[in-house]
Amino acid sequence: GLWRKPLNVPAHVRRYLQAAQQPLARGKLPGMRTAVLRKSAGKGGRLGSVREGLQLLVGLCMAWWRGDYRAIGTQALLSVVAALLYFLTPLDALPDWLLGIGLLDDLAVLTWVLRTWRGELDAYRSWRNVQAPEQLLLIEQVPAVEQLPK
Repeated sequence: GLWRKPLNVPAHVRRYLQAAQQPLARGKLPGMRTAVLRKSAGKGGRLGSVREGLQLLVGLCMAWWRGDYRAIGTQALLSVVAALLYFLTPLDALPDWLLGIGLLDDLAVLTWVLRTWRGELDAYRSWRNVQAPEQLLLIEQVPAVEQLPK
C-alpha cells in the first residue's frame, strides 16, 4: 500500500492509517467531509482550539480530492485522512459515548496530526490564504451528487 510507518505513530491510530487508503482510492472524501462537519457541529465548544485545525484538515482533503492542491506528501495526506476517520469512529480507544472523556482521544489524534505534519499544513494554509474567497468556496464545498464518482 501507500502507507509507510512514520516515527511516533500512536499505536491505536495505526489501523486507521491503513484504512485511510480506501477513501482516497475510492473518491470518498466528500462524504467524509460531510460526516466530519456534521459531527463537529454537534460537539459545540468541546472541540476547543482543535476546531480550526479540523476545518483546515477537511479543506485540505477537498482541495486534494478536486485536484486543486497536490503539494502534500502521501504520508501526510494519509495521516490527515486517518485522523478524520478516527474522529468519525464512535468506538475508538475511548468510545464517544463516555460522557466527558469520549472526545479526548479524538482531540489527541487530531492534535498529533496537526503537530506532526505542521510544515505540510502550513504550506496548505499559505496556499489557501492566497485563493480568492469565491474560488475557495468552490474548492472546499461538497460537490453535487452527479459529480461524485460511482
